[in-house]
Amino acid sequence: MDFSAPATRPPDLYGRPRGDSFMRKLAAFSDNAVTRLARRSTPARRPPATEMPVTRELMVAAKHQEAEDVVSLRLAAPDGSILPPWQAGAHIELHLPSGRKRQYSLCGDPADRYRYRIAVRRIADGGGGSAEVHDTVGDGTRVVITGPRNAFPFAAEASILLIAGGIGITPLLPMAREAARRGLDWRLVHTGRSRGSMPFAAELAELAAAAPGRVSIRPDDESGVPEAADLLSLSPAAAVYCCGPAPMIDGVRRAFAGSRASALHFERFAPAPITDGRSFEVQLGGTGRVLPVPYDRSALDVLHEALPDLPFSCRQGFCGTCRVRVTQGRVDHRDRRLTATERAAGAMLPCVSRAPEGERLVLEV
Repeated sequence: MDFSAPATRPPDLYGRPRGDSFMRKLAAFSDNAVTRLARRSTPARRPPATEMPVTRELMVAAKHQEAEDVVSLRLAAPDGSILPPWQAGAHIELHLPSGRKRQYSLCGDPADRYRYRIAVRRIADGGGGSAEVHDTVGDGTRVVITGPRNAFPFAAEASILLIAGGIGITPLLPMAREAARRGLDWRLVHTGRSRGSMPFAAELAELAAAAPGRVSIRPDDESGVPEAADLLSLSPAAAVYCCGPAPMIDGVRRAFAGSRASALHFERFAPAPITDGRSFEVQLGGTGRVLPVPYDRSALDVLHEALPDLPFSCRQGFCGTCRVRVTQGRVDHRDRRLTATERAAGAMLPCVSRAPEGERLVLEV
């Protein structure tokens, strides 16, 4: 989807052109300004770097079509053994038969210790991972996973507002069930292009029937594209958990500054836009080849064009899959993974970390 819009008409919640005055005011705030103004704007909190999730082989016990271009996989141990526990907000890293690695939120029931469930939306212009899940992974396929890990923990505040955009329902569905189980004051709103594109409709209907007035389904083609401020007003003083497309998250973050919400937790599907980027160079130690890294691109993007087999996964400085070793040069570390000792030894995550402007990093890749 193209989220671009003319400069004179700032985007709506999903980045589509819209000319209303409210969104013009929202667009005037930068992410940094919003962070300073917010009472507590909390990106996905990271587990300690010492945590070492286990890698294991599972098999696809069932594959289901959940919505247009969305399938779910239920993963189980081949011998039927019990699986490690997890909590709402957790994810696993799926190692596909091709060697690709992708991270997906667990969206099943934490009480089910024999099945993990994930959901995958096909991304036509993505890196091929979602297409592989849709086209080649089926019942009985053996896959390797790492995890579970939790980068989006549910703090179970007394008052909760869950805002999901499309496939962003995956980490929030277990949160809604946990909030209901605990007897919290909670509300869930699920937005999307159309009902047919929004997964887990039947489960959400059951949840709505069991908790009248707490679940709102807002397809754009029926209700119009919602304003971020309107969504936040559904539960004015609540702690907000948001997951969905980047423009949606950015809109909620901006609107949060002027809301009464007590906290904001969010999880992105894709890397955040590069801020305060400066141009620099990377040199491939083995060949001596020098690659320029523009101010608006990551070193990983540039490296992947030159080295297509370079592994990566989250692209947000969390998982550590893309780690490289720097043999020369100063690194501006921006990850949430590496320890001080690892950084001192030359480790770098090129998906987010950079070098000072105009300098060069020599990489052992």
